Amino acid sequence: MKTNSSLFILPCISLSLITFLVSVCLTGCSSEDTERNANSRSQYWFEQGKETVAQRKRLLEAEAKLDINGKAKNIIFILGDGMGVSTLTASRIFVGQEKGQLGEEFSLSFEDFPHTALIKTYNVDLQTPDSAGTMSALMTGMKTDEGIISLPASVSRGDCASMTLQDKKLPTLLDIAKAKGKSTAVVTTARITHATPATTYAHSVDRNWESDDAMPQVAKEMGCLDIASQLIEGSRNNQAVDIILGGGRRHFLPTIEGGKRLDGKNLIQQWQQQGGEYVETLAELHQLPIEPKPLLGLFSNSHLSYAYQRPDHQPSLQQMTAAALSRVRSNDKGYALIIEAGRIDHGHHEGRAYKALTETQEVHETVAWLMTQVDIKDTLIVVTADHSHTLTLSGYATRGNPILGYVVENDYEGHPKKDAALDLEGNTYTSLSYRDGPGASAHSDKHSMSGYEEVQQPNYQQLALVPMDYETHGGEDVALYAIGPQAQLFSGTLEQHWVFHALKYAM
Repeated sequence: MKTNSSLFILPCISLSLITFLVSVCLTGCSSEDTERNANSRSQYWFEQGKETVAQRKRLLEAEAKLDINGKAKNIIFILGDGMGVSTLTASRIFVGQEKGQLGEEFSLSFEDFPHTALIKTYNVDLQTPDSAGTMSALMTGMKTDEGIISLPASVSRGDCASMTLQDKKLPTLLDIAKAKGKSTAVVTTARITHATPATTYAHSVDRNWESDDAMPQVAKEMGCLDIASQLIEGSRNNQAVDIILGGGRRHFLPTIEGGKRLDGKNLIQQWQQQGGEYVETLAELHQLPIEPKPLLGLFSNSHLSYAYQRPDHQPSLQQMTAAALSRVRSNDKGYALIIEAGRIDHGHHEGRAYKALTETQEVHETVAWLMTQVDIKDTLIVVTADHSHTLTLSGYATRGNPILGYVVENDYEGHPKKDAALDLEGNTYTSLSYRDGPGASAHSDKHSMSGYEEVQQPNYQQLALVPMDYETHGGEDVALYAIGPQAQLFSGTLEQHWVFHALKYAM
């Protein structure tokens, strides 16, 4: 992954953080040779279990010395869009194998946080949810319907009148932070007007109303604003977001300038006229003075490129996070920072696991970096997902088998076989597959004909069971990881909207 040390900030490390980092290294930094040799010792797993308990005890003791019942001056909320449990498992193995390990014992940077929970993800009207409804629950404390942005379920999708008959706008987490005098920032690898980031500052009866071209004329006449316009209007009134970095330039420009807008407005110029700074390349972001001005960064016409192929002019998730953090941390009253890895979701929808796993790797690296920059005595960090996907890890692959490769089983004595396993039709198959998606059609007649190297490439589509134009979300619970003040509130199985209330209470 690309990083840039010029945006790094000197670390502020607390006792519990040091213990945490030691724990991560002990559980996730062993070499492949160490793992293979250790696995042959009968006492290895027993001793490893004892040491893991001792590590966790030391971490909790260190945490107890902090005022974990106090307020969180700062909130950092990190969302992997579509980063379900199966994605975490596969990504953990993928990153470990990238480091030359077997992979299964590796830990992602946030997986050793001392507090965890399972989060239910359903929308009011959907068993398997969409991102607008799930992120709205996380940002407003109320569940809502599919496609609705930070409004209650009493509105009707696409019906402007249903939200204008009375003021139904729900205050977001950033609204509340702003009211407390805190600085606010949103960072995303998706369009900043896309459903997930939009819930932090906008209110819309349709997630697709990213710019006015997608709105019916009657909605415009009734006074409903598209999502991009709401961001600019909010900035004019000093609402919600001070800093927002991501993609989606096309929704801020008129068609005559290569954008989507039909109203002829250049919202970027409007932002600048209101006193805001604007950048659209990594170089411009580097060169921009760190000042307490509103900052808008639009680094792509649509979503940012996938991490594995991101061009030099686009910043990484970590670089955008560093830029935002360097600006908001100067506020004595604290800050609220929302970070979204939006393209995990897109990789899964394509049925291409490599893309989803490398996007999750970027979350792992960003959180690891963040843990060297903030003091968890006053900063609550929460990492979670809005929903899952239908990715599955199956077959009886031998230990350390490439996570993107064909399944190779063990023989009776427990040694890897020379050839890949075959299904009942005589075809090879990969460890990762999807319950539905375009992979069903792509492999209908020849799913065993891809070469070994091909199945590990970014554009390889894993086998799917149910043929679909694109892979769907999954409906199971997602994981949440927390560290810092009030992190102990996150445990058990929780309703998704409750996360907002815990964050609000901590703040």
